[in-house]
Amino acid sequence: MIIARNVAEMRAARKALKGPVGLVPTMGYLHEGHLTLVRHSKAENTSTVVSIFVNPTQFGPNEDLGKYPRAPEIDLTMLEKLATDVVFMPTPEVIYPPRFNTWVTVEKVTERLEGAVRPGHFRGVATVVNKLFNIVQPDKVYFGQKDAQQCVVVKKMVTDLNMPLEIVIVPTVREPDGLAMSSRNVYLSKEERRSAIVLPQSLKLAEDMIAKGEKNAEHIRGEMRAIIEREPKVVIDYVSIADGNTLDELDGVKPGAVISLAVRFGRTRLLDNMVVP
Repeated sequence: MIIARNVAEMRAARKALKGPVGLVPTMGYLHEGHLTLVRHSKAENTSTVVSIFVNPTQFGPNEDLGKYPRAPEIDLTMLEKLATDVVFMPTPEVIYPPRFNTWVTVEKVTERLEGAVRPGHFRGVATVVNKLFNIVQPDKVYFGQKDAQQCVVVKKMVTDLNMPLEIVIVPTVREPDGLAMSSRNVYLSKEERRSAIVLPQSLKLAEDMIAKGEKNAEHIRGEMRAIIEREPKVVIDYVSIADGNTLDELDGVKPGAVISLAVRFGRTRLLDNMVVP
């Protein structure tokens, strides 16, 4: 397994790889969700590159950049066991050198949901992902469905800019009780971890309501909120039922709609979602 720490090393490693090449972008502190993405890449490509980079430009001024969990040596051990070909581990100075002034902005689909709550977040995401695509030159790139809006934004960017690669969205990997795996789950206290189960429970309720013929999106949102608000000390940022391409809120549920939510448990903010079949 090759470890590349700057652009020159990554490009040299890329030249030696046999194609097709898959890329799994991560911020490290890997869990089974990330490893599932790596396995998908290895199954579909001759070579696999994993990037580990905590991207400072997608964090707001009062967010958790400084305390975001990091365990690089453990990450590398996990990736070596999966026979990853290259791990790209740049520093912020490598990705954003002095006098860096170029940004990628995807409009419309970034203005709602996470974009409304976290201004500037998707500018940071789109820019760093664009840079990774240019540096690694992958044929396929793997993202988890858990970050639903990020998937929509990246796919839109790739389409609009005619990038010669395929975005592959892999279903969310969950804990045994249904909670979506996330690096931020480590922040939860025992009480908050017990409360967090309301996220998958609210999505299951929506799924059951739709299966029984319910089409009224506002009714479903209300029932989801009612379940979540049973837990003390939770703060709902949003419960959304939106078009899967535009992220416009819907009055009536339709196939392909994304049901997503963001909820705060103490200082920890968790996301989850499902796609209507």
